Amino acid sequence: MNYFPDEVLEQVFDFLKQNKDKNAVSLVCKSWYKVERYSRTRVFIGNCYSISPERLVTRFLRVKALTLKGKPHFADFNLVPHDWGGFVHPWIEAMLKSYPGLEELRLKRMVVSDESLELISVAFKNFKSLVLVSCEGFITDGLAAIAKNCRVLRELDLQENEVEDRRGQWLSCFPDSCTSLVSLNFACLKGEVNSGALERLVARCSNLRSLRLNQSVDLGTLNKILVKAPQLVDLGTGSFARNETFAAYNKLLRNVVNCKSINSLSGFLEVIPGCLAPLFPICSNLTSLNLSYAPGIQGIDLISLVERCTKLQRLLILDSIGDKGLDVVASSCNELEELRVSLYGGAVNGSVTEEGLVAISTGCPKLHSLLYFCHQMTNAALITVAKNNPNFTHFRLCILDPNKPDHVTSQPLDEGFGAIVQACKNLKRLSLSGLLTDQVFLYIGMYGENLEMLSVAFAGESDKGMAYVLNGCRKLSKLEIRDSPFGDSALLADVGKYETMRSLWMSSCNITLQGCKMLADKMKMLNVEIINEKERMEEITDDKKVEKMYLYRTLDGPRKDAPDFVSTL
Repeated sequence: MNYFPDEVLEQVFDFLKQNKDKNAVSLVCKSWYKVERYSRTRVFIGNCYSISPERLVTRFLRVKALTLKGKPHFADFNLVPHDWGGFVHPWIEAMLKSYPGLEELRLKRMVVSDESLELISVAFKNFKSLVLVSCEGFITDGLAAIAKNCRVLRELDLQENEVEDRRGQWLSCFPDSCTSLVSLNFACLKGEVNSGALERLVARCSNLRSLRLNQSVDLGTLNKILVKAPQLVDLGTGSFARNETFAAYNKLLRNVVNCKSINSLSGFLEVIPGCLAPLFPICSNLTSLNLSYAPGIQGIDLISLVERCTKLQRLLILDSIGDKGLDVVASSCNELEELRVSLYGGAVNGSVTEEGLVAISTGCPKLHSLLYFCHQMTNAALITVAKNNPNFTHFRLCILDPNKPDHVTSQPLDEGFGAIVQACKNLKRLSLSGLLTDQVFLYIGMYGENLEMLSVAFAGESDKGMAYVLNGCRKLSKLEIRDSPFGDSALLADVGKYETMRSLWMSSCNITLQGCKMLADKMKMLNVEIINEKERMEEITDDKKVEKMYLYRTLDGPRKDAPDFVSTL
């Protein structure tokens, strides 16, 4: 294809949707490398320390959309120190001159300052989309700058961020000329918002399709919004618990009936019993329902809502639904493809068991993604799930007692998880817990041919377990291990494997400083970070266990912004 003009090759390369495919074609020859260098407009970087911002702007010249991830995944479980790093500001500064046409920025687990947000708002004139997931470091002053200066903004999506709202007026900063919003999500924001400014903004943006509100938005404001935006497809409600009148709920019923396009529903951050009936008319159209932040919806209210959602493909819910509630889901939602049953701390008697999981696997044959928190599990249940749902791509099961065996036979759960990895040929992500021996890792190594991410906690007996995984899972990209007996022998058994992986996290294991040093000496293209908050690095002897180790591929060596408790070997 070298005889084709570059313009033709660019059109051909546009058909490649996967980053790994684009990376592969760029290695074929210098001509293809050059074309891919000029034609790549969207870039994904799974670790902000794997390359430098300067290398990015040198490698790709016309980037319009960047996705960037910072802290390791275990930060979601408070295992990564708060001030570990992941600063986005150097990236913004590097892109100022190189990417004046930047339109989209998606950040996850990054430190984002108000200064960074202000810089984004004035530097990129065509900026259209900002998505912040589990980020920190900013307040609504930065959001106000985005609202004021990004004149063609289409998407502002804030998910699970730590945001301080000091004045509650940032929505007022959207100018009267702003009519471009398609998606607005501020459900995670604490504090009051200006209801009048919100209503006027929604009224102006006739193309608004997704709107997720925070807890301060009451039923009265929601009613006004629905009148002005009947075209909504995705709705996240605010509060239903502020002394609302019977007339207000009747008005909600009339407004909801006119919103015939809504197929995704979330929110319910505050509710009172019996308040959900006005939403029943749209339940039959829903394909997505997120109740993971709605502890107030329980019992008959919950069942009445779920059993009307017969077209659901995605359901996020708390474990307070109980096994009986999952029976209702199984009998009503046979189109379900993704289910997340998260932990609700206040639920003791209502939490789910293996019975609910079996019911779901039997009634929902299309299920391919599962997150399931439970108090107990059996091998028989997992084997049944494997037989009923061989199309799983994501299977994450968390037993609250991490060392609990099969509660019927008292045996390890090796055979159950072994059945999952053997039956589910396309499994890409696996998280497992419960009493597990090295045998389960032998199964994973033998059958996890397509496994890309594995999370392990409180599992295994010896170094053999980790070795089985590294030797067998040829597509493994991320491996996360905590509180397991794996040591230096497992860490050093197949160091070449780490060159093909994105990262390895090990905490509260048996690896020593000496083992980590040996790994760093052998693999110069890897960063081996030791994280010790309790002791200074010079006080740790070679034979002492390290608290946490984070290993990842890099093209630019040790990072320059590491705090005192992080040492790169």
